[in-house]
Amino acid sequence: MRAAALYSAAGALLLTTLAATPAQSATPAQSVPSAGPGSAEARGTAVAARRAAAAGIEFGRCPKAEQLPGGIRCGTVSVPLDYAHPDGKRIKLTVSRARATHKDPDDGKREVPGQGALLFNPGGPGASGLYFPLVGMVPEWKRVAAAYDLVGYAPRGVAPSAPLSCQDPGDFFKGPRPAPTRPSDAYKEQRAAEAEAYARDCAERGGEALRHYHSLNNARDLEVVRAALGERRLTFMGASYGTYLGALYAELFPSHVRRMVFDAVVNPDPEQIWYRNNLDQSEAFEDRWDDFKAWVAEHDAVYGLGDTARKVQNSYEEASARLAAQPAGGTVGPAQLQGAFLKAGYYDDYWPHRAEALSAYLKGDPQPLVDQAGTRTEEGAVGAENSNAVYTAVECNDAPWPTDFEVWDRDNTRLARRAPFETWDNVWTNLPCAYWRAPRQRPLDVRTAPGELPPTLVLAAERDAATPYEGALELRRRLAGSVLVTERDAGTHGIAAGPNACVNGHLEAYLLEGRLPARDTSCAPRPEPRPRA
Repeated sequence: MRAAALYSAAGALLLTTLAATPAQSATPAQSVPSAGPGSAEARGTAVAARRAAAAGIEFGRCPKAEQLPGGIRCGTVSVPLDYAHPDGKRIKLTVSRARATHKDPDDGKREVPGQGALLFNPGGPGASGLYFPLVGMVPEWKRVAAAYDLVGYAPRGVAPSAPLSCQDPGDFFKGPRPAPTRPSDAYKEQRAAEAEAYARDCAERGGEALRHYHSLNNARDLEVVRAALGERRLTFMGASYGTYLGALYAELFPSHVRRMVFDAVVNPDPEQIWYRNNLDQSEAFEDRWDDFKAWVAEHDAVYGLGDTARKVQNSYEEASARLAAQPAGGTVGPAQLQGAFLKAGYYDDYWPHRAEALSAYLKGDPQPLVDQAGTRTEEGAVGAENSNAVYTAVECNDAPWPTDFEVWDRDNTRLARRAPFETWDNVWTNLPCAYWRAPRQRPLDVRTAPGELPPTLVLAAERDAATPYEGALELRRRLAGSVLVTERDAGTHGIAAGPNACVNGHLEAYLLEGRLPARDTSCAPRPEPRPRA
């Protein structure tokens, strides 16, 4: 398993938008103040952390459904559903751990002293980190795995941690669907009605508990898990949405931070959370789509999809038109095609596989495309529905959203003229937030003064589409003492412990020695992927 694969947001996209002020957002009656240091939530978090520190975590076998090897052990941590009422209903978060090996990978006889637990969140929201301890088997992680217990967890709502659901998993994966870049008014009305129904189903299934699935509570949960692990201060690594979670933790609990790595950074500006981050992402994906098409064109001798980016686009559009007329394998239509190629915007590693599948399909063999884009298994549908439910609940609860579809239509119609690839798909993913029924939080203004927080490491790829580069610059400005390491001219979403030795050197120096570059620095890009015949 490549380390970068851990950063997948489980199919859930972050958001983005134009800088224009939304014409309509949640009214004051729909939003609730963020909880400050003297709030009931802050007091409840302290109570829950003390209880967790006293109880610890009883590690044993992991749930069978997770299919983790025996060397990884699991346990649970009890947290309040509502931190304002720590004596009320509680839920259990599942935590996984692989003990530090204490073996120097270069000299197996030399013992490496332990540095406690390294806790990881892979993003989403809605992604599980239970598989994180497996990275200890990846060569790039060996030195870190020698010094740290590698600890992952399933955040609240993510199975098996009090799993949240908004619909029957059997209804989650739609059959072949269109993916119009210029949707008609009738199609927009259809998708808006589906989004409203989904929001209603979330409210009915989630009940009163639904309002408690949000990023502030995720940060409080992180504090309770830290205490349960017996860690005086937290060593944390977050990727994608996990960087926003880490930023909130740094704002709420700066004195409890030991070291923090932020990889593939969400823009934490409260004005960006979440609607204003939407079009930024859609626009960035257009640039990455161009990167992919240029790479395919360079390898036209292998794939035969065209020797220019325009010709590759024509090949893609030809495939989409054929799939609209006759879905491949009965399951892959234009929307499934777009979803499969969207992943190529996240990770360069997908480029050869997607180009190979598109080439084979146009030459008469649909099977590779069906394998990569087809309907998931029943088990996969359960996991995907759960992940999407958590994603939707957290982001809809986190902040005000425009409640008038005309705002969404205006902003995205404008953007789709120059960035058609992902724009409308991003709208349909997030549109339930326009009809959300639970109260909204007010995003925290994350800022730390010099000396308030230990130095932190920020990692970013310059052409990351899922979390555009401006987010890393913004977090760097807001966390005093942080240092930014940039992978130039690269766009893979999540760069820590991947194939870039320069990036890995900075990561290891920080995690193992607490040492950062004197100033912001950059690394040359990783090699481009090799084509597959």
